[in-house]
Amino acid sequence: MPYYAYILKSLKDYGYYHGHTVNINNRLKTHNSKRVRSTKSRISFVMHYFEIFQTRSEAYLQELFFKSAKGKIYLKGKGII
Repeated sequence: MPYYAYILKSLKDYGYYHGHTVNINNRLKTHNSKRVRSTKSRISFVMHYFEIFQTRSEAYLQELFFKSAKGKIYLKGKGII
């Protein structure tokens, strides 16, 4: 079963949200249906970027990397954000 680390982009404020999940399509629907407290004031979201991993822990570690200072530099350097 694949796991995903993902980046959503808000169409309201053009900011990013980082997360990880096992079902990327359902997770996007959950965010856009205002069922996630941290993002409900910023909907609508689009899937901006994702990576696939074999384990949940790998996906979670990548999410943490995306949120880190080094991760932001990496994402900007690759033109992802």
